[in-house]
Amino acid sequence: MPTIRTVGIISKPNSAAAANIVPALIEWLRGRGMAVRIDEQTAFYAGPGGRSSGLPRPEVPEGCDLVMVLGGDGTLLSAARAIGRRETPLFPVNLGSLGFLTAITIEELYPELERAFRGEHRIAKRRLLATEVVRGGKVVAAYEALNDAVLTKASIARMIDLDAHVDEQFVCAYKADGLIISTPTGSTAYSLSAGGPIIFPSVPAICITPICPHMLTNRPVLVPETSVIRVISRSPDDSVFLTIDGQVGNPIREGDTLVCRSSDYTLRLVRPPHMMFFDVLRQKLKWGER
Repeated sequence: MPTIRTVGIISKPNSAAAANIVPALIEWLRGRGMAVRIDEQTAFYAGPGGRSSGLPRPEVPEGCDLVMVLGGDGTLLSAARAIGRRETPLFPVNLGSLGFLTAITIEELYPELERAFRGEHRIAKRRLLATEVVRGGKVVAAYEALNDAVLTKASIARMIDLDAHVDEQFVCAYKADGLIISTPTGSTAYSLSAGGPIIFPSVPAICITPICPHMLTNRPVLVPETSVIRVISRSPDDSVFLTIDGQVGNPIREGDTLVCRSSDYTLRLVRPPHMMFFDVLRQKLKWGER
C-alpha cells in the first residue's frame, strides 16, 4: 500500500463518542505530519477552529490515502458511496452500535492506525453490486451498492408484483412486500432480517430474498456472482420504490427493469488482524462461546 500522507475523516451525526474522539484524533494525525480532510459533521466536533475546514461528504475522499469512519454501519455505507470507485482503504471505527462492518473498537483506534501507517494492516475486499434502472430501453439511474438493492412497496398495505429472471432463466413472479438483491456483505443486513442466509464474504454469490412473500414456498435463492439478475415491476407507477443500501433510491414505474450484476469494483475495508468473520458473528449475534 502507498505511504499514507492524507487521511479523511467521516463521522456519525449526534454522537457523543465522536465528539470526544475527533479533536484529539485530528491533533494526533497532524502531529505525525498527516494532512487531514474532514466532512462537515467532523468539523462540527472539531470545534470553532476546525469548522471552516469541513467539506461536503462526497468531497472528503479526494486525494486521501486512507478514509476513517467514526460511527456504525450506516455511516460506513455513506462513506463507501463517497469513495465510489476509488481504491482508497476505509478504516471503520465502531462507536457502540450493532456494526458488522465497523469492527475496530475505540480502544483499538490508535494501535490499529499505527499498524496501518506501518503497512501491517489487513484489508478485506468487498465486491460491490452494480445496479441499473432501465426504462424504455434506456438506463435512467445507476448505482454501486455495498449491501443491497431493495424493491419495496411504496403504499401502506398492497403487495407488489415483480417478475425475476437470472440470466436467460425466468425465476418467479413474486407477489410480496418486496425483493432484496444482496451481496455477501449485505447478507448480514436487511436480507438476514427477511430470512436470508449468512454468506461468507468471499463466497462469489448474489442472494435474492423475497420480503414477506404471498407464497410461503418462495425462499431465498443464491446465484453465482457471474449472473445478471433482471427484475421487472408489474405494479402501477410509483407503487414500488428502489432503495440502495437503505440510503438512496428512486420511485419505480410499471415496466421498469432493475438490472443487478456483480461490479468490477470492490470496497477495501481495513480489518483488525485478530477479528475474523465468525468472531464478528459471535460478538454481534451473541452466538455461543466455547
